Amino acid sequence: MQKVTVLCVGKLKEKFYIDAAAEYAKRLSRFCKLELVELPEERLPEDPSPAQIEAALLKEAAAIRAKLPAGAALIALCVEGELRSSEALAQQMAAWAGQGVSQLVFLIGGSFGLHPSIKGSAKLRLSMSPMTFPHHLARVMVLEQIYRAYQINAGTRYHK
Repeated sequence: MQKVTVLCVGKLKEKFYIDAAAEYAKRLSRFCKLELVELPEERLPEDPSPAQIEAALLKEAAAIRAKLPAGAALIALCVEGELRSSEALAQQMAAWAGQGVSQLVFLIGGSFGLHPSIKGSAKLRLSMSPMTFPHHLARVMVLEQIYRAYQINAGTRYHK
């Protein structure tokens, strides 16, 4: 069974996001070993300078690297990433499984995104949409898309 980690910078606070994430975690338990990991987001002033943002992203990058399992396929969610359909993501996940990749890490950055060094080490940079969504909603959306990918690969009607 494949292991999937959803690594997030920032913590869920709102109950409705927590409940939605828990529902998808429950559904995913049939298909993979899911781990949700939250890392603290660096505190920044109200109007941070570019240097302050860079320093915060570097600190977050170090914390992210410390949690990345060796040999895992890293999928970094970022605005400049590739747009893929649910079917294309499912095909990619199946291809990785066929190549013996036993662990996937979906990485969601904090409010200011991810440091370029982390994005550069990703096997795939993925964009959810050109639209802007609340940071915490992205976690639910990623979990749903992972679940949908497993459903597509299992041949169920869920994704229709």
